Amino acid sequence: MADEPKHVDPFKPQDPTIPGVTGNAARIRPAPQPPAPLGQGYQQRAVAPSQNIFADPRVVIAIAVTAVLLLGFGLFWHSHSTSAEVTKPAEGITAAVPPPAAAPAAAAEPSKPVPIGPGPVASAAELAKPWSSKRFVFRAPQTADDVPALVVHLPGNVYWGISMREPFGSCEMRYITDLAQIENEYHYTAAHPMVVDPCNHAVYDLEKYGPGPNGVVRGAIVSGAGVRPPLAIEMKARGNQIVAVQIEQ
Repeated sequence: MADEPKHVDPFKPQDPTIPGVTGNAARIRPAPQPPAPLGQGYQQRAVAPSQNIFADPRVVIAIAVTAVLLLGFGLFWHSHSTSAEVTKPAEGITAAVPPPAAAPAAAAEPSKPVPIGPGPVASAAELAKPWSSKRFVFRAPQTADDVPALVVHLPGNVYWGISMREPFGSCEMRYITDLAQIENEYHYTAAHPMVVDPCNHAVYDLEKYGPGPNGVVRGAIVSGAGVRPPLAIEMKARGNQIVAVQIEQ
């Protein structure tokens, strides 16, 4: 029986039959599925390259310049306001004014050398007034001992010299012209300057005579416990000079 012809749909043509190809299961593959749409969260995290403003170098330069200008203006304003606060004193407060520089101290006058006897130790001009005096040193020829000494112009134009070392001791005596000081410190009311011994508080009056080993001598003890009047030094006036000659032995 002859094969009946197959019905062919003109709108659905059959695929051609190719030997070795048609009917090969390896070449018949289902169409791939379309990709699933991206989630909303991922779309929010993703940023299009065109939306990143820092990718533009002009924007970065403009931001940097603006930051530098703002920083410089801030530093200038802070410096200006700080200097104004320092230079302008607060209201109600008197600005401290530094004291004027102290004047340099006057240079101390060089001390004059002390005259040494035997020899001239003063001038008549230096001892012009009564009770004026001058210190000197008498070098004893026998012992080469430098003895502190004093010459006083006594009333009656008398120049009297004495050793200022206490007799038979080592304390140095003083010549005081302040009568109130004599009364306060030595409890003696004096009418003129006196020689005093600060060690035993003896007061010696050069207008009076007291006993010495070789007779009476000027400088009687009028107060205190002294041994004898001060040792005498012989003085002579030679022209305008007052000369120390010798010391009492």
